[in-house]
Amino acid sequence: MTWIESIQTAIDFIEEHLLDDLSIESIAGQANFSVFHFQRTFTILTDISIGDYIRRRRLALAAHELMETSAKVIDIAYKYGYDTPEAFTKAFRRQHGVTPSDARKNSGKLTSYNRLVIQVNLKGAEPMEYKIVEREGFKVAGMKREFSLVNEENNKGIPEMWEKVNSDGTDELLFRLNDGAIEGVLGVCVDKSSHSIDYWIGTTYDGSPPDGLSILDIPSSKWAVFGVHGPMPDAMQNAWKKIFSEWFPSSGYQHAGTPELEVYSEEDPADPDLYSEIWIPVK
Repeated sequence: MTWIESIQTAIDFIEEHLLDDLSIESIAGQANFSVFHFQRTFTILTDISIGDYIRRRRLALAAHELMETSAKVIDIAYKYGYDTPEAFTKAFRRQHGVTPSDARKNSGKLTSYNRLVIQVNLKGAEPMEYKIVEREGFKVAGMKREFSLVNEENNKGIPEMWEKVNSDGTDELLFRLNDGAIEGVLGVCVDKSSHSIDYWIGTTYDGSPPDGLSILDIPSSKWAVFGVHGPMPDAMQNAWKKIFSEWFPSSGYQHAGTPELEVYSEEDPADPDLYSEIWIPVK
């Protein structure tokens, strides 16, 4: 089973258990992915989080049931995972623009949200710039923070971490420390457990780190290195989407499961000609 088929299997599992108390561990397990890699892959391919997908699908089914049955609003609220009618009404209005009562009266339009079917492009409209390289292990000196994967808190915390590093001078220190093994400042995701990841902002450096910085060992790996052209953050986000929707399905490679890197230069992040890189360990 290919990795894209694995993700579809996980989506089918969600659909079959929409009324159950779904855990991200059980969903990711259907795809044989870690929680972190499943969350990232799902969000990159669909532009929404797993939690948002489940919520939207439940509210779409709830709207259909309101219009097609005589079940009480409170019973439908409980059925689709809401503890109170007030919480259900608030979520329902946010998605559909009307209250459950208005929906039952056919007052206003509802927002349909259909079951996902993952599709990929096996032939990209534009060629992707990449190379395969093999590297011995190396060291990264930097700052580390642990982020919870619960409610995808990492997606909020990591940008805040970058803002702090860029504003307090840490980024300038890292550029000065760089030993040239990989030129630039790195963002490194380390898949730690089913509930959290370690995220590093650092640079390649073989020595005793200055106060406040720690050392991360990156193992020997075969890497797919992708060139990214354009301003941040859009260019980086678009590159990840093309990698997962076009390159992985047609390349024959799989993610090796070890830390992956984003590589940033000292150039203006808004520069339309900015060059950055994505390093993915593959097998």
